[in-house]
Parts: sequence; structure tokens; C-alpha cells
Amino acid sequence: MRSGFAEFRQLTMKDPMEVILPLGIFAATFLVCWVVRRLVLRALNAWTKRMGSRAGAVLSEALPGPTLIWALILAVHLAFQGSDLPGKFTNPVANALLVLWIVSLTLMSMRVVGNLVRYSGSQIPGALPVTTLTQNLAQISVVILGGLILLNHFDVKLTPILTALGVGGLAVALALQDTLSNLFGGFYVAVAGQVRLGDYIKLNTGEEGYVTDIGWRCTTFRALAHNLIIVPNAKLAQAIVTNYYLPEKRMSANFAVTVGYECDLDAVLQVLAEVLAQAAGEVPGMLKDPPPEVAFDPGFGEAGMGFTATFHVAEFANQFSVRNELKKRVLRRFRAEGIAIPYPARTVYLRGSGLKGGPPGERQGAEIPGGEVI
Repeated sequence: MRSGFAEFRQLTMKDPMEVILPLGIFAATFLVCWVVRRLVLRALNAWTKRMGSRAGAVLSEALPGPTLIWALILAVHLAFQGSDLPGKFTNPVANALLVLWIVSLTLMSMRVVGNLVRYSGSQIPGALPVTTLTQNLAQISVVILGGLILLNHFDVKLTPILTALGVGGLAVALALQDTLSNLFGGFYVAVAGQVRLGDYIKLNTGEEGYVTDIGWRCTTFRALAHNLIIVPNAKLAQAIVTNYYLPEKRMSANFAVTVGYECDLDAVLQVLAEVLAQAAGEVPGMLKDPPPEVAFDPGFGEAGMGFTATFHVAEFANQFSVRNELKKRVLRRFRAEGIAIPYPARTVYLRGSGLKGGPPGERQGAEIPGGEVI
């Protein structure tokens, strides 16, 4: 190393043009590349704003840094090639610049591919859901391709490497079986399309919420209380899942109403139908089509007649606010119409000897609201 540096110093001191000429080539090349870079980026930004292209926006974000590095690489390469330095100085520099260019191109391509998957994947019919897992898989594919290009440049034989990986793969698989099961579980969930980002799902173990991300190890839910629920992908792949967004977001909901036996059956049905029909056009999240329905079900109860009001909402979370508003409207209308909602009642019979007010050994009690025994 020292002898090479001393030789390089001796050459430059003997003929200063060996340094001045390459520096001039470097400065001129870098200046031209910088001007061209500015013009290209400006034209790309203008085209992106005019066309509204997502691909153009991705390239505009990814190109500024790498293009500056490429300009420096080209300037250094032409500077060394334009000098009269021996090959033992120029060849290592050329190889190092080539490696740097491949690495920078790979990193830029990895970023571009990840952004394209995130921005455009959800817009392509039949494409995989845009998750962290799919982005990582796309970026890993780019890194592997870049690594293969580097190995090919240095004439590295892939057969021994693949053989070593095959032998060690079994040990790695046994050591990382939980991690691999989560990885392949997440891949299966993402590819199957039965659980998508934004869907509201519920597991047979009780966890439920909106799917916010499917990663390589776990899937994240956001509960209605805005808590995060993290489920390993292997558990999700084995669970019984109820997806409230498939085959469509629209769903039905209901609530029960009980009135006294002294009320007119047809009048109650008519009042409930009118309240639901009016609310369908006013309450946010409640749908007009299909229209709401009222049924005399469960019918005859212990304390009164039971009715079930069924309505449809745009999505799962709407049912709570809609049900709350409908119950308030039904109560106000019942009070206006004089329809009573009964209290639970029981008839209690007391048996004993010497009780007044009845036959010997028996006394009948009155009906007691609320089921209380005095």
C-alpha cells in the first residue's frame, strides 16, 4: 500500500498534468451531470404535477440522492480513465466505482419498488393487499437480484453457495420454526384475500377490530376503543374468522322491544314501522334499502309482548350509534302514543297456618312489580 502510494506521488510530482488533467475532467463532467440532473428532475416534477402520475411521484422522491451519487461516480471514472496512470491504479478504482453504482442502484430500486407497491398495489384489480409483508417481499427480491449481479461481476460460483444454503437450511428451519410459521402464515393470509387491510374481523378467541397491517410476524388490529391488538400470523391462519366486510360491508342489526299485553298489537306494529321508516332517511349510517322490518318475535313473554326491529347499516361500526338513536325515538313515540313498557311482575302465594284474610293454612299475595317479595 505504501509503495503504491509512493509511486503515485512520484508520478504526480514528475508530471503535474497527471493530476491537473483528471481534475479538469472531473470538474467538467460533474458540472455537466449536475445541470442535466437538474433539468431532468425539473421536467419530471412538472410532468408529475400535470399528469397526476403516482409513478412519477415515486421517481421524483427517489431520484435526487442516487443521481447525485451517479454523477460523482461518472466524473471520477472519466477522470481516472482520462489520465495516464497505470492500470494497477485505475482498475481497482473502476471496480470500486462499479460496486458503488450497483449498490446505489439496488437501494434506489428497492425504495422505488416499495413505494410503487404501497401507492399502486391497491389500485390494480386482483393485486395482493398492500401490506408490510408484500412491501418487504418486493424489496427483498430487488436486494437478491442486486446481490446476484454483484456475485456474477466478481465471477463467484453460485453452486457451492446454494449447496451450503441447502445443507444449513434444515438447521435454520428447525431453529426458527416459530418465526417461519408466522412468516408463511402471514403470506397465506395476504395471498388468500379473505382478510384484507381495513376489514373488520372477529376471531373465535374473541379478538376483533379493523385490520391495519399484515407484517412478516404478526397482524395488527385496531379495536373500536382505538387499542391495538397484535395477533401472530400462525394463530390467525388457524383461527375461525368472521369478516364483517365480506362479501360486502352492509349488514343487518336489530333490537328487542317489549310492551304490555293490554296494548293493541296492530297499533304497536304500525308505530314501530313508522319510526324505523322515518329514521332510515335521517339517521347517519342507516340504510333505506333493504327497508327496515318489524316482527312479532319472540312474541309472548312473561311480562309482555316482544317485538324485534331489524334494520340495515352501511358497516359494522354504524350499528351502535344507529341502534342507540332508534331506541330513543321508539321510547319518545311510545310515550306520545300511550304505549306502556311493562315492569317484570310476579304473583306470590304464601302458605302457613293461622294467617288472616284467607282459608286456614293459605294466604294469597298480590302481584308485586319488580319481582320483590315483602
